[in-house]
Amino acid sequence: MPLVYRLAALLCGITLGGPLLAADIDAQSYGYPLTNPFEATIATTPSELRPQLPADADIDQQDYRVKLRPEREFELPDNFWPVTKMGYRLAKQKGEAPLIFIIAGTGMPYSSSTADYLKKLFYGAGYHVVQLSSPTSYDFMTAASRFATPGLTGEDADDLYRAMQAVRAQHPRLQVSAFHLTGYSLGALQAAFVSQLDETRRSFNFKRVLLLNPPVNLYTSTSNLDRLVQTRVEGIDDSTTFYETVLAKLTRYFQEKGYVDLNEAMLFDFQRSKEQLSDEQMAMLIGAVFRFAAADIAFTSDLINRRGLITPARYPIDDSTSLTPFFKRALQCDFDCYISEQLIPMWRDRHNGGSITQMMDQVSLYAVEDYLKNSSKIAVMHNADDLILGPGDLGFLRRTLGERLTIYPFGGHCGNLNYRVNSDAMLEFFRG
Repeated sequence: MPLVYRLAALLCGITLGGPLLAADIDAQSYGYPLTNPFEATIATTPSELRPQLPADADIDQQDYRVKLRPEREFELPDNFWPVTKMGYRLAKQKGEAPLIFIIAGTGMPYSSSTADYLKKLFYGAGYHVVQLSSPTSYDFMTAASRFATPGLTGEDADDLYRAMQAVRAQHPRLQVSAFHLTGYSLGALQAAFVSQLDETRRSFNFKRVLLLNPPVNLYTSTSNLDRLVQTRVEGIDDSTTFYETVLAKLTRYFQEKGYVDLNEAMLFDFQRSKEQLSDEQMAMLIGAVFRFAAADIAFTSDLINRRGLITPARYPIDDSTSLTPFFKRALQCDFDCYISEQLIPMWRDRHNGGSITQMMDQVSLYAVEDYLKNSSKIAVMHNADDLILGPGDLGFLRRTLGERLTIYPFGGHCGNLNYRVNSDAMLEFFRG
């Protein structure tokens, strides 16, 4: 039996000669070429190993905006006028078709490259596709979040659900045969909560839900990524910054190539060259990207809620105000800082106190353990070497999902989503 059909059978719970446990994919038969999790996270999959996808010109797609009017204590600052309506992308088939919602990862807008890749994959398979921004992106926080303090997964799921309902209402003539849901990284965690919410509200009755590389314990995942930016890198000192070192490597690489072409295939080729980044340099690069995302969340949440932690509460802000000094201040606040200064206080106000451990249990997959265990429509795909996992996380997923869990040996964090084997398995799962 070809590998893709074995994966589909394992995901869907089809018995192949006996009871099934989680599908641990053998490293040799899997064939994914990047065994370094840092490298896989950054460079993803070589272009020749990716699936064939429709070109943008062949997709009937358009970006839309919808007014959600979330009720808040404070009015938005004047400089947020471009994002007072929630943006999303819809790709439509010609006639009736199933529709799949895609929830983006941490800090990512609906138009991010991973969400757009998944759109092409599912559109090419005959689905209507809706791309949604992460509740941690500044545009969603501004236009769609009631509290503009993302991280309380139940509240984020409620905001996403209202957003999905608004999208559906904006396209009453769209012919939908069934609704599906997926998300990657943090979006996968939120998809689990959205699916549980739908069991009572019944607006969509999702037929299948696929979680791609979700955090199990949200605090563990954010702590893992926060620590990466603290990595000690050889050759980095007070006179030579990390970014100068990486830029010098890229400059020498392009000088040798004779031309400049920045794309994912280039990153794979770059890591095969003599200028390749070390593990420590790649770790710091991944950590730096996450730090920028955390700073954006902390800055936006503080500004919208007038907390005065980063931007003075009564500071006058209009279109001409430079926000650079405040964003620099926000960069000093990692995700742990955001949790302690903004998320925990809001959670305690809404739940009459409680510890950070109690909060983290309620916003992680532990909170929906029984639902995941008993809902046959939900599956998870993860990587054994994912940077966001901690001790015991894969064990939790094994106990909770059984045969609905597929574990790939390599891929880092979401680096193998565009690998043909993974793509085929995703499509087979949704086709049933």
